[in-house]
Amino acid sequence: MDKSNLTIRSVRARAVDAPISRPVKNAFGVIRSAPLVLIDVMTDQDVTGRSYIFGYARLTLKPLVQLISDIGADLTGKPVAPFDLMAQMDAKFRLLGWQGLVGMAVSGLDMAFWDALGQAVAQPLTALLGGTPRPIRAYDSYGAVDPVADEKDLRRSLDQGFRGIKIKGGDGDLANDERLVKAVRSLIGPDIALMLDFNQSLDPSEASRRINRLAPYDLHWIEEPVAAENLEGHAKVRETSPISIQSGENWWFPRGFAEAIASGASDFIMPDLMKVGGVTGWLRVAGQAEAASIPMSSHLFAEASAHMLAVTPTAHWIEYLDLARAILAEPVEIVDGTITARGHGLGLSWDEAAVAKYLA
Repeated sequence: MDKSNLTIRSVRARAVDAPISRPVKNAFGVIRSAPLVLIDVMTDQDVTGRSYIFGYARLTLKPLVQLISDIGADLTGKPVAPFDLMAQMDAKFRLLGWQGLVGMAVSGLDMAFWDALGQAVAQPLTALLGGTPRPIRAYDSYGAVDPVADEKDLRRSLDQGFRGIKIKGGDGDLANDERLVKAVRSLIGPDIALMLDFNQSLDPSEASRRINRLAPYDLHWIEEPVAAENLEGHAKVRETSPISIQSGENWWFPRGFAEAIASGASDFIMPDLMKVGGVTGWLRVAGQAEAASIPMSSHLFAEASAHMLAVTPTAHWIEYLDLARAILAEPVEIVDGTITARGHGLGLSWDEAAVAKYLA
C-alpha cells in the first residue's frame, strides 16, 4: 500500500485543560493551566496526523472544537495536500477573515496534515522538508517572576543549560520592572540572555521610557512593547530603542508578517504556529525573514517548532513553555539547553489516560 497518497477520512477535536508546572503571570492576568484542543486527522490508510492548539482561556475550547470538527467534515475525502488544502480554506474564509478562532483552527489542521505526511513515510517533518533535526538553543519562558520565591526555579533553568531566560514586565510601574530585571540579571549573571516581554501592555511613549531605563541591564530583546497591530507604534519604539525589539506571536498568517516587515516594526520576529498558518504559513514567513535578514524565533509549540526552526535559514531561539507536557506520551526534552526535533511527523503522541483525566 502506498502511504504517500493519503485521503482525509475524518477529523476529531478534543478539549483538555492541562496542568502546567508553574503559573504564567503577565500584565493582564495569570495563566494557571493550559486549555488545549487536540486534533487528530484520520486517513484512509490508517495514518493519523496530530497537532494541538492553545486556547488561552477555557471559554474558547467549545467553539474551537466545533470549528475544527465542522471544517474537518468539509474536508473529508480530500487528499492530504497541505498547500492545496490551505488554498481551499483561504477561499472558504476569505470574506470572514483569518484572524481569531478561525485562524487558529485552520493552523491547527494544517499542522496535523503535515504530521500525517511525516507519519506516512516514517520521517521527521524536518527531513520531509529537506533538512536534518539539530539542536536548537532554547530559552526558558517565565511569567512575571518574584526573584526570591522563584530563585530555585531560575537556578534549575541554568542547571538545565538554558542560555536564555524570558520574564514578563508591564504588570506594575517602571520601578517594579527595573527591580525585577535588576534582580534576575544579578541572579543569572552576565552571560545568559535575558528577554523581557511586555505583552502589548504599553503605549509607544511609555514603552520608550521604560526601555531607556532598562538598557543598562543588557536585555537581549524587548518583546511586544505595544499592541501587536500597532505597527507604526512598534516602528516608533524601535527607532530609538537601545534594545532589540521582538514581535510576531500575534501577527496573523504570512500577509501579517509582510506588512510588519515592510513597516520596520521589529528587529526580530517570532511566529506562532497556531496563528501564522501552521507549517505552510511558517515556511512562507521563513522565506520573508531570510530575504530581510531578520532572525526568527518561535512562540510556544516547542515540539513542532523544533522541526520548523531546523529548516529556517535565520533560526534564532526556540521558546520552551511546557503547555502540553501533561498530556503527551513523549514530552519535549531539554539537553544542554537545547531542543532537537524528534519522532516521525511532528513527533506527537497522546497519553490517552492523561487526556481522559483532563478532558474539558
